[in-house]
Amino acid sequence: MDKNAQAKDIIDNLRPYINQDGGDIEFVELKDDIVYIRLGGACVNCGLIDMTVKDGVEQIVKNELPEIKAVEVVM
Repeated sequence: MDKNAQAKDIIDNLRPYINQDGGDIEFVELKDDIVYIRLGGACVNCGLIDMTVKDGVEQIVKNELPEIKAVEVVM
């Protein structure tokens, strides 16, 4: 499985956890070892989203794919 597919699978596997709090997460692309995601639902106006992305999503992605440099949110 290529890195792009692996990154998408990781984000897809996190989606149910984000959905539990009324939010949504979607894989957009993997470019230059940065995973780009789109957030929706309750995530849009959540004050904790930076912590969720950097301390949660990014750490999980980096554990699974150590070559990933960051996870960034796109609008």
